[in-house]
Amino acid sequence: MGKTIRLTMGQALLKFLDNQYIEADGEEIKFVHGVFGIFGHGVVVGLGEALAAKDNKLPFYQAKNEQGAGHAAMGFAKQNNRRRIMAVCSSIGPGALNMVTAAGTSTANHIPVLFLPSDTFACRQPDPVLQQVEIPADYTITASDAFRAVSRYFDRVQRPEQLMTAMINAFRVLTDPADTGAVTVSLPQDVQGEAYDYPEEFLAKRVHHIERRIPSGGQIERAAAMIRAAKKPLVICGGGVRYSGAGAALEKFCAAGNIPFAETQGGKGTILWDNPYNLSGIGTTGGLAANRLAKEADLIIAAGTRLGDFTTCSKWLFQNPECRILGINAASFDAYKMNGEPVIADAKFTLEALIPVLSGYSSSWGGKIQEVRSEWKAEVDRLYSEDALPTPDGKPLLSQARVLGELNDRLLPRDAVVVSGSGSIPSDMQRVWRTRAPGTYHMEYAFSCMGYEVAAALGVKIACPEKEVVAIIGDGAYTMLHTELLTAVQEGRKIIVVVLDNAGFHCIDNLQNSQGIVHFGNEWKTRDEKSGRLEGAPVPVDYAKNGESWGALGLRARTVEELGKAVGEALAARGPVVIDVKVGAKTMTHGYESWWRVGTAQVSANPDVEKAAKDMAAEVARARKY
Repeated sequence: MGKTIRLTMGQALLKFLDNQYIEADGEEIKFVHGVFGIFGHGVVVGLGEALAAKDNKLPFYQAKNEQGAGHAAMGFAKQNNRRRIMAVCSSIGPGALNMVTAAGTSTANHIPVLFLPSDTFACRQPDPVLQQVEIPADYTITASDAFRAVSRYFDRVQRPEQLMTAMINAFRVLTDPADTGAVTVSLPQDVQGEAYDYPEEFLAKRVHHIERRIPSGGQIERAAAMIRAAKKPLVICGGGVRYSGAGAALEKFCAAGNIPFAETQGGKGTILWDNPYNLSGIGTTGGLAANRLAKEADLIIAAGTRLGDFTTCSKWLFQNPECRILGINAASFDAYKMNGEPVIADAKFTLEALIPVLSGYSSSWGGKIQEVRSEWKAEVDRLYSEDALPTPDGKPLLSQARVLGELNDRLLPRDAVVVSGSGSIPSDMQRVWRTRAPGTYHMEYAFSCMGYEVAAALGVKIACPEKEVVAIIGDGAYTMLHTELLTAVQEGRKIIVVVLDNAGFHCIDNLQNSQGIVHFGNEWKTRDEKSGRLEGAPVPVDYAKNGESWGALGLRARTVEELGKAVGEALAARGPVVIDVKVGAKTMTHGYESWWRVGTAQVSANPDVEKAAKDMAAEVARARKY
């Protein structure tokens, strides 16, 4: 038998985490960077004791909200292209449940985060304990079971020796490009402090090899045959292209065959905006160039994308009846979507293998690619130069698109990392943001989780301390969750938070009104005494002053000149900054020949709603059924 060392489960867990490495493409990388968390009675004397010990080498980041901790960890891992991760710990009950949303966000986006919620006593002697949820029909269920629905792997360590199999399986999933996402290992509060003689072998340095799945000869032959048979193929560049480092291969592939590509939120920025085959965003939040060609395409090469409904316009976008799907994905679950011909393999290796096999092939797009690119560039230039809007009080308000244009074209460094994640801002940015340096477009949109932005920006800054990190966020998302701004102040991590204040949830208000429903419940308005509805006076908010209250520098802008001055001050500042930018309520970009299926009421006293339902049904009939 090998040597052992007597440790508590919490101590052994940290030693294990600190010795995990990955090897990818010949490079060895320390995988676990640190631990985010908030201490409570269920964690502070167990895992917390190990974190507080002088021999612990993993940095501990004190979060202010457990969901924010999870988003920060996800932002860190995403910015590192999934090659470095963070763990997140919490107390039991509400602290644990606060992380469930973050776990769902991680899993939906295929981003590895290790969640370590504390749990009730495994021994059940103190029973029920403070913050325990009791389920009379099944006493084995605790609050932590809520993670099962949103985790790629779930385990509960009810004895200290179970830690070994739990963590080996946890890292099996965390390091799997096809299966990664949230991994949850629930830690009962008594077991965290229980001692066991752990084998030194378990605690020794372990290297997890990230192997690229090589496409078979048959897969390449079938894929090549589909491409050769196509006259108008179109590539969708998804997040899998970014994470596999397949950008250069995709550039060569498209140039060799005169094949255009469009970007998902996850794939955007993998190849820079001015590449001659880059059509920019596709789908419901896409632009004119990509959506027009997608309707004509007879082959969609879905590379590293999960084909979400925003990308496919709820399966409506690909309107050519001859259009087929070729799914290139490390995850078989995604490769098969929309009745696709699956190539279950690494995107980089697959594209590289296809280039020589397709020698001599050229699509029939001809000059149309450049034609639609030029038309779209002119439209984006127009949006970027929109004048400020007049308001009843005579004070101008910027358009949201103009603010993005000023930030993108003139004010921010080319290598600044921009972060966003929900509402109309990601829609606008997928369409119009011109990515000028690799790895600078950071968007969470698979879960469209409001409140991701500020916390994720902190995670990105930890990942890239040398870069300016700018969270571009709507006032609705800012009010949801911005408390990690205090953590950024505490850590001395400079992030710039640009709040585009249009006084409400106007992205949803647009959707509501587009389906014939009156403006209701989405604007920052007081309750009217006569009607009893939220349609009274506007509620003004000073987000700069809110930032100042957390210890950040607060700045304000209503005009182009004020915006330029504020951004200049922010770039010169040493600590976190909040810029409050007032924008017009309906000044975001809108759909460019796109559609989205929503559950519009089929029967209503409002004739506008019934008309919207009929229009929706007509478009549903045009969408693919699989």
